Amino acid sequence: MDGPIWEMPWGDGPLVAAAIHNGHAVRSELVDLLALGDAERLYEEDPFTDAWTTIAPTRIVVCRSRFEMDLNRPREQAVYLEPQDAWGLQVWKTRPPADRIERSLAQYDAFYRHVRFLLEELIARHGHLVVFDLHTYNYRRSGPDAPEADPQQNPDVNLGTGTMDRRRWAPLIDRFLADLAGFDFLGRRLDVRENVKFRGGQFSRWIHQTFPESVCALAAEVKKSFMDEWTGQLDRDRHEAVRRALESAAAGVREELAAL
Repeated sequence: MDGPIWEMPWGDGPLVAAAIHNGHAVRSELVDLLALGDAERLYEEDPFTDAWTTIAPTRIVVCRSRFEMDLNRPREQAVYLEPQDAWGLQVWKTRPPADRIERSLAQYDAFYRHVRFLLEELIARHGHLVVFDLHTYNYRRSGPDAPEADPQQNPDVNLGTGTMDRRRWAPLIDRFLADLAGFDFLGRRLDVRENVKFRGGQFSRWIHQTFPESVCALAAEVKKSFMDEWTGQLDRDRHEAVRRALESAAAGVREELAAL
């Protein structure tokens, strides 16, 4: 039997943390059609981001792989069908039948219905919300032994704010950036910048389009320096330090949210 598609435990308070690319599982009717192995899929997923969602009382953790349906892309692009949809990768041995694609898109639709209901309920309780849209990104795409990508274009954390009215949410954004950059990260400071590599994906865009006055989605892309992006080996100390840094920044964001 296929496992859950997502988990959405509710908590008390105006903060939500989401890990929508955390999942690796693919439903059974699609597995035999995949041309990609586990390692190839894992490379483009965001493993271990589920642990970071503990920074907020309400959590959204997706259990299925983005190679089943990518919840951070528009619906018409949510199922990767051609190599250009997926970093040049040949995802499928043969194109999935139309009914299986439709079932993937039905899951996509159900996810957004559930999130809409969740956010509407939290807005009714708290007025305004912040969603931490947590992702990771690769920085050694040339190979495991190749030099890392230029740090000037690859900060430790890229905050994507390109899908929102920044002026409305400026105090929250500025506080998040400052607190994250000021955190003592294993004896150094994190390089935290805005819209350098990523400006935010469909999940954040949908939130801002659906709840423009009520919800601020902060799309944080963390460089995979807390793990070996090629083998999947986790550096537990660095991974936990990222969580603590995000937790510290989330506390400041909540203060700013209360002041709105």
